[in-house]
Amino acid sequence: MFNAILAGASLLAGLYGPPALADEGHSHDAAPAPAAAPAIPRFAAASELFEIVGTADGTQLALYLDRFADNAPAAGATLEVSVGSTPVAVKEVAAGEFAGTLAQPLPAGVTSVTVMVDAGNETDLLAGDFDVHEEAHGAHPPRDWRALWPWAAAGLALAATALWLLRRAHARRAGGAA
Repeated sequence: MFNAILAGASLLAGLYGPPALADEGHSHDAAPAPAAAPAIPRFAAASELFEIVGTADGTQLALYLDRFADNAPAAGATLEVSVGSTPVAVKEVAAGEFAGTLAQPLPAGVTSVTVMVDAGNETDLLAGDFDVHEEAHGAHPPRDWRALWPWAAAGLALAATALWLLRRAHARRAGGAA
């Protein structure tokens, strides 16, 4: 009987204890975790001949061109790129890797991208879209974990009180039966 009462008290103490919370970095110190960096806008396009992935980090445009059949870099290709309605000059910086500079960072919303590929005997037109979202700043303010200490103390006090009452009741029963 005593074990059942003790188990019930333990259950109550667990139910009324503070929630176990951890921040993004699973850190237990008082310093808030750094905010996640915003995602870099990307686009991808593919055809029977080529596939391309592009990123725009501010005004820096990076393109990665591979052959669709074997995923090998399309080295030596020339590209004519348009972002929105603006042509962007790009140059090959490594096998299948191209870099260029945009006149200004991409605006929020969808911006079309077209890439004309000329790789010797093969030409292709690839099209995709950059989808840039506004960043939601301050959506979740950092938590002050020290605010949970009163809840932890209250849960501990409740568990201690329940255990004391159960031991006292058990002692009365044991003393009265003798």
